[in-house]
Amino acid sequence: MCGRFASTLPLEQLAHLFAITGPLPNAAPNWNLAPTQSAVAVRLHPETGQRMLSLLTWGLLPSFLKDPGRGPRPINARAETVATSGLFRGAFARRRCLIPADAYYEWQIIGGKKQPYAIARADGAPCALGGLWEGHRDAAGAVTRSFAIVTVPANAALAHLHARMPLVVEPADWACWLGEGGADPASLLRAAPETALRAWKVGTAVNSARNNSPGLLLPEEAKKELLF
Repeated sequence: MCGRFASTLPLEQLAHLFAITGPLPNAAPNWNLAPTQSAVAVRLHPETGQRMLSLLTWGLLPSFLKDPGRGPRPINARAETVATSGLFRGAFARRRCLIPADAYYEWQIIGGKKQPYAIARADGAPCALGGLWEGHRDAAGAVTRSFAIVTVPANAALAHLHARMPLVVEPADWACWLGEGGADPASLLRAAPETALRAWKVGTAVNSARNNSPGLLLPEEAKKELLF
């Protein structure tokens, strides 16, 4: 699964990286982004078809849901059922997005305790996580735009941490995932190659979403060395 990630790159850098045109949202860096919070996403403008940066709420709110307070708000969508599930199939067909992330976090159970890890691209580039987005209009006319991150079975290098991992979309596949043409996006629903990502232990401060600072991404051993 994917339940926490870091998104800290300056918006101008993201705009250059993803070839964004148009205005940029107002977003602060977040080293411990959690569900219900807003995250920067790359999506196509529904009318112009141009790439844009948007702030979306993490936790998909389906457009057909009449009472937002009573329905599900999934943060993840399983790749195996994303094209057939009533919650996701519309968004998968027409509203896919990319979620830029410096790294995402995962927890391994060791001796009954949860050890957090940060996982990032081995080449140092930001991850582009495959997502789905929805726009929900309430009775008063207010629109909530939200997203979920697609997950796939973990590759062999990361399966010891968790059985699943977020979909990491390669730059060559960004256009296809966003819906700009190319191959069937279903062909991208696979785990990242085993050598594409690296993982390292981080401190338990990341366990609380209230903690939000660059130090959360420091390797655990580096933090211990700072004490002496």
